Amino acid sequence: MKNSELWKETKFVFKNGTLRANPNEKFVFVSSRLTVNIIAKHYQQNALPYFKGSLLDLGCGSVPFYTFYKDKVTSITCADWEQSMHQNSFLDTYCDLNENLPFESESFDSVLLSDVLEHIRKPEELINEIYRILKKDGFLIMNVPYYYCLHEEPFDYFRYTEFALKSMTADAGLELELLQRTGGTLEIMTDLFAKNVRPIPLIGRSLCKFSQFLTWQLLKIKPIYKLAQKTAVKYPFGYFLVAKKPVQSATVQ
Repeated sequence: MKNSELWKETKFVFKNGTLRANPNEKFVFVSSRLTVNIIAKHYQQNALPYFKGSLLDLGCGSVPFYTFYKDKVTSITCADWEQSMHQNSFLDTYCDLNENLPFESESFDSVLLSDVLEHIRKPEELINEIYRILKKDGFLIMNVPYYYCLHEEPFDYFRYTEFALKSMTADAGLELELLQRTGGTLEIMTDLFAKNVRPIPLIGRSLCKFSQFLTWQLLKIKPIYKLAQKTAVKYPFGYFLVAKKPVQSATVQ
């Protein structure tokens, strides 16, 4: 990772061992704090065991997870496309994620693909390329939205069901380690409410903040959390996934 000494927190902050949304609106819109906190929670609870060895942060943007994973890996390569809305000085490689990746086969022990796959026009090809560049017993760690607004237009192409994610990773030769829904109806309704009331003069921002705070507190109540998880089966907010390249892997064509 280039210029790591210049890195600063952007989307996430990591304090007292907790990863959470940055309260600075320069980096996280007030209406997106619930979404970012949910993503942070899933990474903190699940991702650390899978960050290892040589890491490729693919579609890295401003490298928001850097402080979270830097002590778990031996090397970090940051790659993104030139059209990214998150230009920065940390990139090691500029590349079009819709084309063949400019890395040797079996180069990385782990690949991070966070909030990226929905922006890829040829998702199956990217997953195949990730399989190729992963070492055997290496991991793909990723999350994607499902019920979520258009963003980073015009580079917002797809939303994926769990069945699509399972199919694409299996077709590439990856074995599914973990697949979790990141929220259900309560999270979706709160996110929609927050994003739509924010522009209302005088009261919009307060309603936006309060609704997200209330939902976050409600989700700490076990029966409400379980109910939200049940609704996520049919109404998923998004998905968190880990897939492994098996030791006995298929021959790369």
